[in-house]
Amino acid sequence: MRLLPICLGFLLLMGNASAALAASAKATALRQANGLAVFTPPEKFLAGNFVADEMNPGFIFGTVKAFAASRSCPATWLIETADKNRPSGPGAPDAPAEYTLYLEEDCPDRVVYYVFIDQSDLTPQQWIDWRQKFHKSKTGEEFDEAKSKLEQACTAGCGVGAELRFIQKNGKLMTKSPEAVLRQDLKFAPIYDLNQRKKILP
Repeated sequence: MRLLPICLGFLLLMGNASAALAASAKATALRQANGLAVFTPPEKFLAGNFVADEMNPGFIFGTVKAFAASRSCPATWLIETADKNRPSGPGAPDAPAEYTLYLEEDCPDRVVYYVFIDQSDLTPQQWIDWRQKFHKSKTGEEFDEAKSKLEQACTAGCGVGAELRFIQKNGKLMTKSPEAVLRQDLKFAPIYDLNQRKKILP
């Protein structure tokens, strides 16, 4: 019986080693080239809804966690090495309003980065206000309309805590909008139509 804890510990170490070695050569090279490290995102980020258009989103998608789970190839969360030990939690001193997180999908023929902006430490209204502040040099009437739609979505219980800002395939930026990729190519259905201002029934 005394050997049981030792055996369990060995198996745990082997499991961690296998996870660390799971990335393909192409994925490992891209991680090194981009200065990225494996990271466990906060549960609040994973459990939040997201949009996939930076300026004028048409839809709100379900949880980040659900999207990650929907990937057909092994998926790993990454973060820029400099941000790995970032301050976190509401009211954390000097904590930025947003962070960039990378969902790496490691397939035999491609490595895809779904690049998310984590804004989960903001309330839905703070998130909307932050977008307006951040984009004020680029926005006008178009953003005011988007803000109104997002505020109504929050009232309907479909608040947002993240953006899928862009998608990279084998290190190259995809020209197709992330929103279009999700709906058309990946068949990942949204939960709220911002233009119709209503929830989408499953």
